[in-house]
Amino acid sequence: MIDKRRTQRDLPKINERIRFPEVRVIDSDGSQLGIITPEEALNVAQERDLDLVLVSETAKPPVCRIMDYGKYKFEQEKKAREAKKKQHTADVKEVKMRYKISEHDYQVRVNQAKRFLKSGDKVKATITFRGREIQHSNLAQELLSRMAADLKELAEIQQAPKREGRNMMMLMSPKKESK
Repeated sequence: MIDKRRTQRDLPKINERIRFPEVRVIDSDGSQLGIITPEEALNVAQERDLDLVLVSETAKPPVCRIMDYGKYKFEQEKKAREAKKKQHTADVKEVKMRYKISEHDYQVRVNQAKRFLKSGDKVKATITFRGREIQHSNLAQELLSRMAADLKELAEIQQAPKREGRNMMMLMSPKKESK
């Protein structure tokens, strides 16, 4: 099991953990205080009841900022939560039918597939065979090709119709918007 707790090196260096001979310090209002020793910068931060946070370790000299670290950490976590909310993971939605489906039922399946594709999900169209129906796999192939043609404005075929045991399936994904 992976330990989800953050290690010391994952966290930004703050206050006494900043170990450089000199650092560039930015005040809480954004103005520069200049290049001073970390001890002096820490004294300034403590006078204001704030923290000294290492912002850029790679700069010459390293850049530190005087800020409220608790508030900063909260803002970063809030931004991460907002970004996670905006992410949409593409699920695979399945539309099942038989090769001798009625026209109305077929249209219902096409409309379902359209709805799934518009919401950004992939669609797996599956045709199931029972008993000797497997002899008519050519009819099932034609039906899946017809469905692909009906959805060509919204979808691109990711996997062409192919037989898997007693099923024939086809995978479609939403078309990328060309800008």
